[in-house]
Amino acid sequence: MSENEHEAKMAHPRMAAGALFFDEEDRVLLVEPSYKDYGDIPGGYVEEGESPRQACVREVQEELGIAPHIGRLLVVDWAPNPGEGDKVLYLFDGGHLSADDRRKIAVEANELRGYDFHNIGELAERTIPRLVRRITAGVEARANGVTAYLEHGLAP
Repeated sequence: MSENEHEAKMAHPRMAAGALFFDEEDRVLLVEPSYKDYGDIPGGYVEEGESPRQACVREVQEELGIAPHIGRLLVVDWAPNPGEGDKVLYLFDGGHLSADDRRKIAVEANELRGYDFHNIGELAERTIPRLVRRITAGVEARANGVTAYLEHGLAP
């Protein structure tokens, strides 16, 4: 097999990174993207030359107007999409947002309609099943001090 044939078979996944943020009641922050009909976590696609964590920090600043500490990696999810191809999604620990940080949130009006905190049990009503599974795995990984590997939001 030539080098070009080998390279043609290599995956070139899109990568995205987001953060799990919590309030003092351990509810999860979901944003309301203007371009989606379901809630999502703050985050977005990784740009060329950018690490997943750097992308997470940048996207949180762009979407929410705040720069809280982004902690450790909680979840890696291989989640290909029929319309977008291979995707690898990274979920980082944003920790508890202080009352001060929450007051400073200023959503990017071109991208988001708003945001709110939700109990884990309410997520299925607010977002897609695969994201509910990823968030739930992230909450568990955070509590257990581990990093979860998922495929389509499920442990293989």
